[in-house]
Amino acid sequence: MKLENKYLLLLIFAAIAVFFINLDAIYINIMEARNFITAREMLNDNNWIFTTMNAEPRYEKPPLPTWLTAISMSVFGMEGLFGLRLPSAIMGLILVVFIYKLLLKITKNIELSFVAGLIATTSFYIVFSSRDGQWDIYTHSFMMLAIFWLYKLYNSTKNWYLYALVSGLFIGCSILSKGPVSLYALFLPFLIAYGIIYKFDGTKARWKALVLLILVALISGGWWNLYVYLFDTRAVAEITSQETGRWLNYNVRPFYYYWSFFIQSGLWTIPSFVALFYPYLKDRVSNKKAYKFTLLWTLASVFLLSVIPEKKSRYLLPVLIPMAMNTSFYIEFLFNHFKSLKTKEAAVIYFHFGIFAIVGCVFPIAAYFYFESFLQDILIWYILSSIFLFIIGVLMFRFLILKKIKPLFYLSIFFLVSIVWFGLPIANKINVNKDYNSIVNIKRHLKEYNAPVYEINDFAPEMIWEYGKPIPVLNKNGEIKIPSEDKFLILSDGKYNLDSLQNIFRNYSTIKIDSVDMNPVSSKHKQRLYRDLFLVEKEN
Repeated sequence: MKLENKYLLLLIFAAIAVFFINLDAIYINIMEARNFITAREMLNDNNWIFTTMNAEPRYEKPPLPTWLTAISMSVFGMEGLFGLRLPSAIMGLILVVFIYKLLLKITKNIELSFVAGLIATTSFYIVFSSRDGQWDIYTHSFMMLAIFWLYKLYNSTKNWYLYALVSGLFIGCSILSKGPVSLYALFLPFLIAYGIIYKFDGTKARWKALVLLILVALISGGWWNLYVYLFDTRAVAEITSQETGRWLNYNVRPFYYYWSFFIQSGLWTIPSFVALFYPYLKDRVSNKKAYKFTLLWTLASVFLLSVIPEKKSRYLLPVLIPMAMNTSFYIEFLFNHFKSLKTKEAAVIYFHFGIFAIVGCVFPIAAYFYFESFLQDILIWYILSSIFLFIIGVLMFRFLILKKIKPLFYLSIFFLVSIVWFGLPIANKINVNKDYNSIVNIKRHLKEYNAPVYEINDFAPEMIWEYGKPIPVLNKNGEIKIPSEDKFLILSDGKYNLDSLQNIFRNYSTIKIDSVDMNPVSSKHKQRLYRDLFLVEKEN
């Protein structure tokens, strides 16, 4: 087996260990619930083009990730979270593989590229997105594929039209995953960095292939938006107006909000930060031109995201892609020169790896006292996580003393793998809400009173997902629609209490008969996951 294939296989194993194990350990979140509802309604109602959520049009998000999730749902069923999150994990695997392959194409340096792939595999938001049923990982993974084939187009002497076709199709897939998000946040910064460093040499000879790429991208990425606009213009116009307002007015943050972006790499926060110092690293890296390219790509992405008024931490995912490559140059430098570094330079690395060594060694004692009250429920996971983290911590201290950075780097990968394998099951057992009452339990009231159920104001996606089918909402654009039935059930999130409901339904008797609390943990009570259930019956 070629050395390149051995490294690729090891990277795939690492990605599987991080992305695929214990996929069902963490409870479902609001973003996932929205997406899974849409996938379920695709299957149940055959809404493959005109996508819905709670039986209402949902055109905010293009359908490709939902199609893939629905297919996985049809294979693995609608209950298990593993099957629902599996497509995201696969996309995460594809992303890290093509980070490795792109940097290998650029630098011809196998170990450097492997290190970049491992850094990406263990960077916080890449891990989170690959283990979560939200669509960011799809749009950026598809765009990474497009970038790889565009690079091949510019650095090959043949097959230009084939590379253009493939790149254009993957750009289309990215657009079909989350609109133009990755075009702006990942692809445009790549173009800026590539133009500055590599000058787009060969564009004149390849212009026909590039035209083909653009046409394929526009057609494959835009057909769904055009189709739903032509055949459901009103709904598209309303949703577009709402989404445009959000970009300008929702979650507005200052320009500098993303300046701590390197923290989102989690495990690699300190090395990522150091790798951004061009004056320090420019003469120390193995490939100065490639280093400048990944640095510019990273900074351009941060700048373009900073310009947009709406900001969220998870929007930094595309930044972590070039930043993983950029950080790998610093790690490679440490592999080769750490023993000869001055004390001040080495102190940063001692501090970085020392933190994880201390955590590993202290974990068994700290976890015992923290989890003491429910240790019996998590005993096997506590023992396994304690053994592995303690051994990793001890070995880290040993290699820090010996000044051997390479084993420390790989031990960091095992550190995260140990948390995923043995720590995540603990998270599912601790701090459970003792008052948890699933919305599924209200179905007995529907049978008892022979009455339908409605939401008075707005629905919580987690509840609709758990319930298994749509629940109509009575509040339409600020007006409460009175149901036609003489007797029905109302779910209220607290904005409408008994008095306000009696005021709305004046010719009806209203009584509270139950409550729903779907907060999975007691420490974080969210009102939107709580409902009072009322019986409303017309008076004779």
